[in-house]
Amino acid sequence: MEEEELECPNSSSEKRYFPESLDSSDGDEEGVLACEDLELNPFDGLPYSSRYYKLLKEREDLPIWKEKYSFMENLLQNQIVIISGDAKCGKSSQVPQWCAEYCLSIHYQHGGVICTQVHKQTAVQLALRVADEMDVNIGHEVGYVIPFENCCTSETILRYCTDDMLQREMMSNPFLGSYGVIILDDIHERSIATDVLLGLLKDVLLARPELKLIINSSPHLISKLSSYYGNVPLIEVKNKHPVEVVYLSGAQKDSFESILRLIFEIHHSGEKGDIVVFLACEQDIEKAYEIVCQEGSKLNPDLGELVVVTLYPKEKCTLFKPTDETEKRCQVYQRRVVLTTSSGESLIWSNTVKFVIDVGVERRKVYNPRIRANSLVMQPISQSQAEIRKQILGSSPSGKLFCLYTEDFASKDMRPLKPAEMQEANLTSMVLFMKRIDIAGLGHCDFMNRPAPESLMQALEDLDYLAALDNDGNLSEFGIIMSEFPLDPQLSKSILASCEFDCVDEMLTIAAMVTAPNCFPHLPHGAEEAALTCWKSFLHPEGDHFTLINIYKAYQDAILNSTSDYCVEKWCHDYFLNCSALRMADVIRAELLEIIKRIELPYAEPAFGSKENTLNIKKALLSGYFMQIARDVDGSGNYLMLTHKQVAQLHPLSGYSVTKKMPEWVLFHKFSISENNYIRITSEISPELFMQLAPQYYFSNLPPSESKDILQQVMDHLSPISTMKKEQKMCETCPETTEQRCTIQ
Repeated sequence: MEEEELECPNSSSEKRYFPESLDSSDGDEEGVLACEDLELNPFDGLPYSSRYYKLLKEREDLPIWKEKYSFMENLLQNQIVIISGDAKCGKSSQVPQWCAEYCLSIHYQHGGVICTQVHKQTAVQLALRVADEMDVNIGHEVGYVIPFENCCTSETILRYCTDDMLQREMMSNPFLGSYGVIILDDIHERSIATDVLLGLLKDVLLARPELKLIINSSPHLISKLSSYYGNVPLIEVKNKHPVEVVYLSGAQKDSFESILRLIFEIHHSGEKGDIVVFLACEQDIEKAYEIVCQEGSKLNPDLGELVVVTLYPKEKCTLFKPTDETEKRCQVYQRRVVLTTSSGESLIWSNTVKFVIDVGVERRKVYNPRIRANSLVMQPISQSQAEIRKQILGSSPSGKLFCLYTEDFASKDMRPLKPAEMQEANLTSMVLFMKRIDIAGLGHCDFMNRPAPESLMQALEDLDYLAALDNDGNLSEFGIIMSEFPLDPQLSKSILASCEFDCVDEMLTIAAMVTAPNCFPHLPHGAEEAALTCWKSFLHPEGDHFTLINIYKAYQDAILNSTSDYCVEKWCHDYFLNCSALRMADVIRAELLEIIKRIELPYAEPAFGSKENTLNIKKALLSGYFMQIARDVDGSGNYLMLTHKQVAQLHPLSGYSVTKKMPEWVLFHKFSISENNYIRITSEISPELFMQLAPQYYFSNLPPSESKDILQQVMDHLSPISTMKKEQKMCETCPETTEQRCTIQ
């Protein structure tokens, strides 16, 4: 499926027109009277369109609809309401509209409605759908806010947003005074931001008795929520149709072959309906895509076309939600096979899905605080995830779920609930946010699942190394400014350092490019050599960070030299680059520049290409990423991490891998422990530069190693005066021990 690009319409320039049958432009008196009798939309004062009534009938068929009266009663009488509902029951689209009606009834005296989503795709699409159902303009009465994109005005009544955006809003508006109703949707996803909001809103509700909180969740989490929030009203919603579940014993041993066989068996059976396949990881999606496309092209055309759709949860605005016309066409000509992974459940919106194939395992990213790296671990999914995948078929009268595992595996090997992200992720960004919120008196957060103490201590230690904390463990001035950027703290620190080293322009480009999706797309089989030839033209001898600047500058030149968006897209296609990723990088960079201007940080003119500028960029990068250094220990590309004993190789797409020139010391942006221990986005640095910029107390805490001995020798040969100055500077900002600084409220 092609990625759908969405733009926030300029609501002030839009106008909704009456249906032609009601047009009274001919001056007919009867037509005027008919217009006067029309029911007016209370949200914008205009008559309802005929489409509103058509959609209203569809809304009334949703399982949630029969609970409207009960919900409105509970909303009036209680501060917190919990809704337990299966996927596709309508709670995400209907409940926010009912809350908007409630706010309208009290004349918005306490504010509007905001509804959080874990995925930005669902936030955008829900806003579009709800604006359509309410018969109002997107970007005016209904809008959305996602990272680096705001489609709202000051008059927006109902906002959809990602949970991290509402969390960030609390930095400037701790008690969320703009809202009368807050809806936390799909909290069973257990993202860090949602868990933080669940805890912080407890205090906000006490401070604001007029505020209402609605919690939408799958049934599996209800008992935990009830004990967490106490005795609050619960509304339970169930879907209509039972689902046939088929367990395939023995399929786990060769799940990939079983999946392919099932897809083609279903297609040959002639049964109508699309197929959704839940795979373990993105690599499996790419592998399955190539095989299904290749084999599908050999099928008898009388069976219909087999269209393969890849759905990556991390990508922007990709949802499996065909238009009415597409659905109609698909029933006749096409069967679509959707390949996705965990967290893709909430992106399946089509009612044409009749078959789901579930492998029952997933590749999870689990953070190890001791080595400051993620491990990619293959684990069984949870029982709650398996149930949600089943619920995708809840609106289909004859849906089938094929489980490539046994019932025994489901009951014994699958844990009941999906693990909270807070217990498996790097918490440095969360702790920075919590320290910032503590300024407003909301630092004592009652988490539903407490994070591991080791992860908290590592996060505090990292913030300490980055100079984000003062001697009392509170945010320093540096830390406050770092928290203004919607980025990883290390990247924020590099941007701040670039102000000192006169390379802000270049550092903003690097920050935007590493934050946006990968600009190098997955390549079809046979295109690798041609793509590599194109990419070589962007390579920079100083490293991948500099290559990213080259790519961005070339993209900007393509925009300047093009007469239309099509020309830019063609340029990206010709160079095998991801156009939507580069567009996103452009948007991110513009917002980061706006933050720089708003907080009045110095901004030097770009000087990319000069030796001094190259050195300054490396200094800025090292200021934030001194904890991510590796050394080639044998001259053959085996890089040993400075902080632990993991060995890694350069990623095949690294400029150094392409040119076969392996530097001894590199700074890297990403590292995950998996079957391929790759370090990604690397640039060469010198040990002398590292010793000049890394905090002395960080270097002292490094474990003994040959690399540390080499760095010690470098430090011994540095000018005693410069070393003394550095130590004096460190002493002014650091306590005697790290432990003294690592205190959390």
